[in-house]
Amino acid sequence: MEVTITTENFESYKNGELPFVVDLWATWCGPCKMIGPIISELAEEYDGRIVVGKCDVEENDDITFEYGVRNIPTVLFFKGGKLVDKMVGAANKAKFEEKFKALL
Repeated sequence: MEVTITTENFESYKNGELPFVVDLWATWCGPCKMIGPIISELAEEYDGRIVVGKCDVEENDDITFEYGVRNIPTVLFFKGGKLVDKMVGAANKAKFEEKFKALL
């Protein structure tokens, strides 16, 4: 399942029962467009086990400030409400899948 993350719903997903992955992106970001489909595929593959969200940094800059995000794409990985991992920049599906599996 892929959800749209906003300032209003971020905390509830972060502190939810399932592990949470959030892709911080922007419409003008080329590398973000490259990893977007990969993250969406993984959201489907891990549906019911991991919640995957997409967060537009232009509309939700307080989340980027809170986590010190200076470059995009940045993907944050949460478990039990705590940030447990972070990936900055584009990567292939295998690298992202490795991170997803580590959350389970």
